[in-house]
Amino acid sequence: MKKVARPITAKYLQNAATFYLERYPSTAEGLRRVLNRRVRKAEMLQAPIMDNVQQAIASIVQKFVDAGMIDDKAFAQTKARSLHRRGSSTKLTRQKLQHAGVDRETLDKAMAGLDEELDLDPRKRELTAAISLARRRKLGPFRIEKDRKDRRAKDLAAMARGGFDYQLAKKVIDAVDVDALDER
Repeated sequence: MKKVARPITAKYLQNAATFYLERYPSTAEGLRRVLNRRVRKAEMLQAPIMDNVQQAIASIVQKFVDAGMIDDKAFAQTKARSLHRRGSSTKLTRQKLQHAGVDRETLDKAMAGLDEELDLDPRKRELTAAISLARRRKLGPFRIEKDRKDRRAKDLAAMARGGFDYQLAKKVIDAVDVDALDER
């Protein structure tokens, strides 16, 4: 049975955007990507596509921005806070926000806002995030004592994948115990 795509019209794009935004927070660029994927999928299935589809997409995205349903600044602040709590490094947080379509200026403001909110300087924020990652993944001092020595290299690698530099990862992974981290 051949799959048939619906024709791409302004109403279809509007409904697709509404449906998406009801379920997921997004940036303007993120919504633009979602709608463009719908158009590409319809092209592959040879469905009829309206003229000036890119103008229609831009118009729909702007409507949602004007209505306040898309706010890149609020999205960046919320996402940065969430990623920090999960243990994402500053570097990884910036990459994820850039990938989501947040521009550099908004991203810088979100990171500065995170520092103000947490009342930390960036180095302390990075250490706090590294400890959060170690706690969540049970790395270093959060690991069972008998496994720590054998798993040290893997723990350091996990911290590196998390975007933390070697010195900070080593400091967290090699901490004597959890209480030593709290004294930071």
